[in-house]
Amino acid sequence: MAASLSSTAQTTPILRFRASDSKSLVSPPGSCLRVIASNNASSAREIACSLRSDNPWLGAGVKLSGGGPVVKRSLQKRVVIRSATIEEIEAEKSAIEKDVKSKMERTIETLRTSFNSIRTGRANVAMLDKIEVEYYGSPVSLKSIAQISTPDGTSLLLQPYDKSSLKAIEKAIVSSDLGVTPNNDGDVIRLSLPPLTSERRKELTKVVAKQTEEGKVALRNIRRDALKSYDKLEKEKKLSEDNVKDLSSDLQKLIDTYMKKVEELCKQKEKELLKV
Repeated sequence: MAASLSSTAQTTPILRFRASDSKSLVSPPGSCLRVIASNNASSAREIACSLRSDNPWLGAGVKLSGGGPVVKRSLQKRVVIRSATIEEIEAEKSAIEKDVKSKMERTIETLRTSFNSIRTGRANVAMLDKIEVEYYGSPVSLKSIAQISTPDGTSLLLQPYDKSSLKAIEKAIVSSDLGVTPNNDGDVIRLSLPPLTSERRKELTKVVAKQTEEGKVALRNIRRDALKSYDKLEKEKKLSEDNVKDLSSDLQKLIDTYMKKVEELCKQKEKELLKV
């Protein structure tokens, strides 16, 4: 077997080799290999092939063996790519939007609960919403183990369902930030709320401002996660760039609506605190 390279016009290289069987020569896709000339020797034939200089097929497709060169066609694995249907795309968009609204609603509800636990000038059962009691080795909500009522505007009455929990309830109230001293008579616990001082009102206003900012941060994080989901759909070719822009715009409008709700809750709570 002999193989040599020679040049023809300009950049077209010529590969010459001998092959004992012309049927072993298979032209690759795109006519990368073209037969230029051959002789009719009985023992072997000399075949000249032209190769486009910008096609790297020869290195992978031409294999030399002891009996002569064998040119084989490259095997290509067929890959079938299935595009998402319109119904599937709409379902994914709807799922993201539903998840966003659900998380935003929970954020507003959490903020409202936090504000209710901050005492104002009047007694409010919601003031005890965040207090947990160590009950039989597990923390439980105070409201789940005691009946709470407001006999008047300045006091709260706690009647536990299990009198053995009175000490634990008393301890939980003292450890909280309510700033009141519980009165345990062995049957019920009474909480008398002293008037808020001007200084205490200012301190609580700062607490409200802090919780308001935490609520806004939570909303921004929800928006960030939703945008990441939209970008993922765009990379998967399920959404176009224009689709993502439109969805992002709608998402911003939704965020703005919930930001206003946060501000409204904040102003309402500040008004309650500053009311003497």
